[in-house]
Amino acid sequence: MRNIVDKTLDSRWLWIGARILLAVVFLSSGLAKLLDFQGGLAEMRAAGLEPDWLFNIATIAVLLGGSVLLLLDRALWLGAGALAVFLLLTILVVHHFWALPEPQARPAMFWALEHISLIGGLVAAAIASRLRRQLEGKA
Repeated sequence: MRNIVDKTLDSRWLWIGARILLAVVFLSSGLAKLLDFQGGLAEMRAAGLEPDWLFNIATIAVLLGGSVLLLLDRALWLGAGALAVFLLLTILVVHHFWALPEPQARPAMFWALEHISLIGGLVAAAIASRLRRQLEGKA
C-alpha cells in the first residue's frame, strides 16, 4: 500500500493536477476581470480603489501571471509569492471583517479565512516545487 501512495505522490501527473487545482481560482478571476473589464472596474470602485482601470489591470496581471508561473512550474515561488501578497492585500482592503458591521463582517471573515488557507497552499506549492527540483537535480 505504501508503495502505491509513494508512487502516487511522486507522480508528475499528480503534481500537474495539484497546480491546476490551485491555479483555477486565480485564473478564473483574472479571466473574468479581463473578459468583463467593466465588471472588474466596478469591483475596483466598490473597493474604493482609484484609478479603477490601473488597479483592474494590475489585478489581472498578478492573477494571470501568477497562475501561469504556477502552471508551468517556472519561478513558481515568484508566482506563489505574488498571489499570496495579492490575497493578503485583498483581506486588508476588501475583506476587513474587523472593521465591518455584523451583517457584512461574518462573510468577510470567511473570505479572509479562505484567503489565508490559499496562502498556505501557495507556500506548500513553492516548497514542493523546490524539493522536486532538488530531487531531479535541477536546483
